[in-house]
Amino acid sequence: MKKNLSERDICSKFITPALEKAGWDIHKQIREEVSFTDGRIYVKGNLWARGKRKRADYILYYKPNIPIAIIEAKDNSYSVMAGIQQGLDYATILDIPTVFSSNGDGFYEHDRTATDGNIERELSLNEFPSPAQLWERYKRYKGIATPEAERISSQDYFFDGTSRSPRYYQQIAINRTVEAIAMDQQRILLTMATGTGKTYTAFQIIHRLWKAGSKKRILFLADRNALIDQTRRGDFRHFKDKMTVIKHKNIDKSYEIYLALYQGLTNYDEAKDAYREFSPEFFDLIVIDECHRGSAAEDSAWREILNYFKTATHIGLTATPKETEVVSSTEYFGDPIYTYSLKQGIQDGFLAPYKVLRVGLNVDLEGWRPEAGKTDKNGHLVDDRIYNRKDYDKSLVIDERTDTVANKITEYLRKTSRFDKTIVFCVDIDHAQRMRSALANANSDLMAKNPKYIMQITGDNDEGKRELDNFINPEERYPVIATTSKLMTTGVDAQTCKLIVLDSNIASMTEFKQIIGRGTRINEEFGKTFFTILDFRNVTDMFADSDFDGDPVRVKELGEDDPFETPEEEQLDNDAITDEDGDEVIFEPRNDPPEIITGGDIISAPRPKCYVNGVNVAILNERIQHMDGNGKLITGSLKDYTRQKVREKYQTLHDFLTKWNTSHKKQVLIEELTEQGIVLENLKDAIGKEMDIFDMICHTAFDQPPLTRAERVKKVKKRDVFTKYGEQARNVLDALLDKYADEGIENIEDIKVLKVNPFDQFGTPTEIIQLFGGKPKYLQALAQLEIELYKAA
Repeated sequence: MKKNLSERDICSKFITPALEKAGWDIHKQIREEVSFTDGRIYVKGNLWARGKRKRADYILYYKPNIPIAIIEAKDNSYSVMAGIQQGLDYATILDIPTVFSSNGDGFYEHDRTATDGNIERELSLNEFPSPAQLWERYKRYKGIATPEAERISSQDYFFDGTSRSPRYYQQIAINRTVEAIAMDQQRILLTMATGTGKTYTAFQIIHRLWKAGSKKRILFLADRNALIDQTRRGDFRHFKDKMTVIKHKNIDKSYEIYLALYQGLTNYDEAKDAYREFSPEFFDLIVIDECHRGSAAEDSAWREILNYFKTATHIGLTATPKETEVVSSTEYFGDPIYTYSLKQGIQDGFLAPYKVLRVGLNVDLEGWRPEAGKTDKNGHLVDDRIYNRKDYDKSLVIDERTDTVANKITEYLRKTSRFDKTIVFCVDIDHAQRMRSALANANSDLMAKNPKYIMQITGDNDEGKRELDNFINPEERYPVIATTSKLMTTGVDAQTCKLIVLDSNIASMTEFKQIIGRGTRINEEFGKTFFTILDFRNVTDMFADSDFDGDPVRVKELGEDDPFETPEEEQLDNDAITDEDGDEVIFEPRNDPPEIITGGDIISAPRPKCYVNGVNVAILNERIQHMDGNGKLITGSLKDYTRQKVREKYQTLHDFLTKWNTSHKKQVLIEELTEQGIVLENLKDAIGKEMDIFDMICHTAFDQPPLTRAERVKKVKKRDVFTKYGEQARNVLDALLDKYADEGIENIEDIKVLKVNPFDQFGTPTEIIQLFGGKPKYLQALAQLEIELYKAA
């Protein structure tokens, strides 16, 4: 009977045959059980696990990577429309216009393009629409109205012969962009979080338009050499001899795909600008990488390139659209055609989650005022005022503060792994140089083994820049720690970076997002699934800013009572200036500042830094923040947060005990709590590691007196409840109790525990299970053991 068939049987016996009968190609147009997310990563100490993937039962494609319908299947005990809401959720995420639900009796359809009011209807198995019918709906949904627009929009993707294909959000970004250009949109903005594959997305867009003949000559613009090199060696390598990199302003017009630095095309001198060697109509597509940087400013020299090639289509790529009163990405490009945020990337499991450790130093939190007559290291009197974070390493350098930060970084790495790739963001190049020295002294043992353990990687340091590729290469062990100021804020694909240290006053949300993006990439092969932010300057307050992870908004205009920024405040702008090779321009302070005369006024140049020592610097407080289930940082007590979340799910202690005692596997319940954002390993750190998870929850959420695991084991052994088993079986149960006392309930529930010491002394897992009379009876004994452990004391 159909009612007894599984969901898979319903698919294979009824749904798939109905699709084939309607003309769908089972090999090219039908994909079953499609997982389109990777499953959010949950962290437990240094352990991690993935949550559930989002999975559609069927996705139907007009062509590969052009999805036009989704089907959610249920077994025949459900109604035909039972899967429609789940299907609609997935269709909204995947940008698909038509949804079907089926239980094998027929189909229930939801058509988002319907104009006659009949948005939903029931169909028989023989009435399923053909590919041509659903393609017409898709075109209507997307506004594809002409044969030429249809031809371009349906252009094939590039396949390199491997199994690589775009992730769902890349697919949406690519399809929306190609479709918009097919319909003659000239300016397009894509906002995608760092680490989500903007370059691969750009490659597929360019390749499809190029192969369709819609765009014949294409310019890809970036502002850092590292970005151009990564692009050329990466996905763009498939353009082969059709592609060139413009270097030293040498122009060769025989290519079709051009990669260039903005700085490589302009001299800030109209008569010498290299880009003018091309005619204004030479390029018909320009892709601007990291367009939040100088290209968005209306009066920038980089913008001149875009204005010169104004007949071309312009696509802006950014993780952080820049929106100020004078610089606007959206004003130039328009609103983003698609946005994929850091929060969404973490929830989908494509980006690494993070935790934040905030360290407060006394001189930062209380300020520092020099004692009367205090002189700097050169013997000059230090100005008498209160100094704070904004001053340190910008105008005032305290040697002891630098040493304290370096020692704290080292302490953290000693507790985790001293070979975790680490980036330390400093105020400027001088600070990065001093921080490298302080870290070298704090890690003298490893520096003695390899002097590249710590490297300064800044725009002025050739030795450090040469090591940048080794730092970002997962297979290279050295360098391990990089100190930098601006060079590594963007365009550096540091897949295995596990620690980001913030010791810089970052006032720009744009730069903050870029810096956090250095840690968000995942590389499971090399053990990178999450990262830590060590914050010495309260920069992570920006996580609470609504601009951190949302659509871009403009900054409001100044009112009549609002002050203008002072020149000193303007100097806090963190955007670096780069030369024609993409290297950072260095502004060195002078020992004897000259007077600069402009318009008859005398203005003193900035004073050089003041270097002092002999200052007492100490750590006043440390705070750990964790991400909750919604991607927000928990800023209060971890105990209070756990109490709140547990009691949302279990209103009384009785409710929790009932669930705990009736759970076949306690690990399943533990995973449910983890998915709520309760980081159990961190809760253990707060209230005692030897305590059982059961006791932690009861104590934290319901104020119950806790027992340690050892105390629970002692009570069970005292009751001598396993007398019905043979001697060897009792020895196994005693060993399981000892294992529980050492490691907790999660490990003894896994049958694999029987493979390790001391259980291997009793025989193989199969032999041990036979001591109990077979697997069912072993599991029954384990269940009894758990009941005894959690009996009321």
